[in-house]
Amino acid sequence: MMKKLLLASAASALVAGAASAADLPRRAEPPPVFTPVPVFTWTGFYAGTHTSYGITENGNIITRGNDGPGAGPLLAPNFTSTVGNVAGGRRPASFSTETDKIGKIGGGIGYNYQFTPGSGFVVGVEASWTWTDLTRGRSFVSGLNDVSTYRQSLDWLGTVTGRVGYAFDRFLVYGTGGFAYGNVFYDAQFRSNNAAAGFPLAYAGRYDDLETGYVYGGGVEWAIPTDSFLNFFSVGRYLGLKADVTLKAEYLRYDLGSRNVLVSSINPATGAQFVPTANGSYTSRFNTEGQLIRAGFNYKFGSY
Repeated sequence: MMKKLLLASAASALVAGAASAADLPRRAEPPPVFTPVPVFTWTGFYAGTHTSYGITENGNIITRGNDGPGAGPLLAPNFTSTVGNVAGGRRPASFSTETDKIGKIGGGIGYNYQFTPGSGFVVGVEASWTWTDLTRGRSFVSGLNDVSTYRQSLDWLGTVTGRVGYAFDRFLVYGTGGFAYGNVFYDAQFRSNNAAAGFPLAYAGRYDDLETGYVYGGGVEWAIPTDSFLNFFSVGRYLGLKADVTLKAEYLRYDLGSRNVLVSSINPATGAQFVPTANGSYTSRFNTEGQLIRAGFNYKFGSY
């Protein structure tokens, strides 16, 4: 009997121990650590390079005559009526020199600020320089074999602009506008129809200096994902700098205004201007306007 009681007590103890163990809390796995995905922002400084395609506009050169001493019904001996030459077609009253050309290399630096990372409005400022090398020259030959040659060029174009856009994550659409400046060259040479003398230079004038104006346009830009093989070309990564590579394309319309160039009478024997002159002079008005289509890439330095 005692043996049965001992066995019953032991069984009860085992059952009670198992029940107590069932009531203990389970050992669960620790929750995973949440790491937020970085949100891209356009905020930060950037620098880059580009190439361009230029198209000149409003290339009509307007020329008028300026009669010198002796003008009137009774012309002085050897007097040249430059007003009459333009009116009679010996010199062109209007002559076009429009052209288009692939430009050289250019570059720019700037800063963007995005109000809300991810998608949102972006504002910024940029300074750029483009080696345009837009040069054109044409000659006009009258019915009396008077040769008038014009040459015009925009060597380079600089801009200082603001821009406002909207970002769709890594894709940015923007408009831009501001100050433009560039080095222009205007040249006019009018030759005599004296074949026996070798068609000597009769009138000449030129201008070579800085002109200023305005520019406006718009563009698109795309930031290459950090895991793309194209980011191999990001030089910042090799310098320990955090930088994204962006590709851009933009359209710009520039206007540097117009300028009058005095085309003075030339002494064919010396090549110097006649002083005083009874041969009068001409005034040719040049314009520098056009369009630029630019494509390139930037290195954007900033943080997520």
